[in-house]
Amino acid sequence: MARVCGRFAPTPSGAMHLGNAFSALLAWLDVRHAGGRLILRIEDLDAERCPVKNAEQLMADLRWLGLDWDEGGLTDVYRQSKRSEYYQAAFDELAARGLLYPCFCSRAERLAANAPHREDGAVVYDGRCRALSAVQIAERQASGIRPAWRVIVPDLDVAVQDGNLGEYRENLSSDCGDFIIRRADGVFAYQLAVVADDAAMGVTHVVRGRDLLPSAARQSWLHETLGYKPPQFYHVPLLLAADGKRLAKRDRALSLRELAQKHRPEEIIGLLAWWAGLLAEPAPVSPGELTAEFDWRRVSQHDIWAVLPENW
Repeated sequence: MARVCGRFAPTPSGAMHLGNAFSALLAWLDVRHAGGRLILRIEDLDAERCPVKNAEQLMADLRWLGLDWDEGGLTDVYRQSKRSEYYQAAFDELAARGLLYPCFCSRAERLAANAPHREDGAVVYDGRCRALSAVQIAERQASGIRPAWRVIVPDLDVAVQDGNLGEYRENLSSDCGDFIIRRADGVFAYQLAVVADDAAMGVTHVVRGRDLLPSAARQSWLHETLGYKPPQFYHVPLLLAADGKRLAKRDRALSLRELAQKHRPEEIIGLLAWWAGLLAEPAPVSPGELTAEFDWRRVSQHDIWAVLPENW
């Protein structure tokens, strides 16, 4: 049986908040409880939005919390902005099998009112550029339009057995549609990059926020299409701010840097563990003290109001 390998893969577009730390803690506990190894991967595909100083601060924050890693960080091997050759190889494999086509649609066309929508409001691409002839493609390219590239998905039901939320199922054609794997500006899309990275790095467990659950089916399909074994997914609840929206960088009162001015790392870990369902009350604790008793059956399946205790 393969040794468990997990990863924490943040996008360093801003300061770390408690929502990031919440996912990082659960990813850390999942790996440490299993005696596995943990990778820190910097998902800076859009390098302009992700300066190195943000990644350095993020790494310092993780160390301060006591969340270490076994490999990764700011070396080129673990930065997505430096891994284009891996994504290009996967892109070329899909192209050689006739599974890609250029898409010249503008954002307005993609979001047109008559486009199909999922129940959560996301637009399902209607495949209009899939039928373009070679002449039509040449005409659009000659006019200077740079296309994005989409992968052709089959009419296939894909079921993902999530380790925290249970079964998630979607039909790739009707619920997802042909999705972008390289943007019009040449940057490879998240869906392709994470699949290529997880396969190359031997990742067996992926712990991340519930907002990414809809991408699990298409990523599992991409893994299998490229000849890889999909990882075991664990999607964790989101921390919600006072306005009911997902905790984000805008919520300064719940940023790690803000809270670190008043609280020890053990207090913050204890708060996160309480929210997760791992502690009966928010008591100071180190990550290591949570490791032996960690059990996914104790982790909440529902989003969590990130309300600070009165004594905070």
